[in-house]
Amino acid sequence: MAQRDLIIHINGWPGVGKLTIARELAGLMGARLLDNHTIINPAEALFERRDPLYRSLRQALRTTILAHVAQMKPGVLILTDAISDDAFDSAVFEDYRELAKNRGAELVAVVLDCAPEINAQRLMAAGRAERRKLTDPAVLASLRASHRLLRAQGVPLIELDVGPLSPSEAATILAGCCRDLVESAYQLAESMRELGTPEP
Repeated sequence: MAQRDLIIHINGWPGVGKLTIARELAGLMGARLLDNHTIINPAEALFERRDPLYRSLRQALRTTILAHVAQMKPGVLILTDAISDDAFDSAVFEDYRELAKNRGAELVAVVLDCAPEINAQRLMAAGRAERRKLTDPAVLASLRASHRLLRAQGVPLIELDVGPLSPSEAATILAGCCRDLVESAYQLAESMRELGTPEP
């Protein structure tokens, strides 16, 4: 199991606890973690979001990072994101689907959510501003009102309400679900090979 190639994509609103939970999950699964702010922050450090150079730098960094990720040794990789189900963000997820295909990896989509009031409370946690993360509850409320988190089709999907859970509890649940999904996919592939049926 530990040697199988697995990509876990964690999606959720800003402030829901993605990075904290992802760090716990990475520890449990011996995974590499690529947080979306690793890509976003260099662009934000240099340019305003309205500046065309912001978008071009962010895309260039993302393309370069994913090209290198494609060459990593097999293992577990965790990605974090805050993407909606609109056309632009859906295309972002397609890059991860392509990455998994190129690596021959299982791809699991995780959506984390919690009640809006809990989300707003967590959004203002200490240290978020210093890491260039969103801290304005009004912006969060607008995002939640006008967008819907992407729930990717065609891949295993885990949805978890993290409101009542500690980061370690959430990570433990996710680790168990991911291991079960990968094991099921492995057993299905083995059965299809024994029957001489092409894998989907």
